[in-house]
Amino acid sequence: MDYYDYSYRVRYGDTDKMGVAYYGNYLAWFEAARTEYFRKLGLPYTECEKQGYFLPAVEASIKYISPCTYDDLLLIRTSVSELKKSALKFEYQTFLPQTMKLLTTGWTVHVCVDQQFKPTRLPQDICSAVQVYSLLQCPQ
Repeated sequence: MDYYDYSYRVRYGDTDKMGVAYYGNYLAWFEAARTEYFRKLGLPYTECEKQGYFLPAVEASIKYISPCTYDDLLLIRTSVSELKKSALKFEYQTFLPQTMKLLTTGWTVHVCVDQQFKPTRLPQDICSAVQVYSLLQCPQ
């Protein structure tokens, strides 16, 4: 799978006093998209945790290009752009799907840790299932 498209509709509570989506919400939307990406691969986070490994975020970046407002339907495109022995880098793009207007780009890095939060190798099931694909090469 090159990328996964996650849909989200902006709720009233997602907006700020200016009527636009609050900037901090994008990380939560990225998390939801990343969770569904893994679910689509057949690797729900709950199963990862049952096996004793976790993927905490250690870096994050967002570039805000254009705002969205209450009731906008969003498409959050997610891919894994880097796969290392103990880390994954996810890329995200947020669009208005009707026009494919780009609203944000971003990325997060996640390190695989065990139950004592010590870095460990990514499990083989993740390495086998994930296809590295940069959204920078994805047509809009």
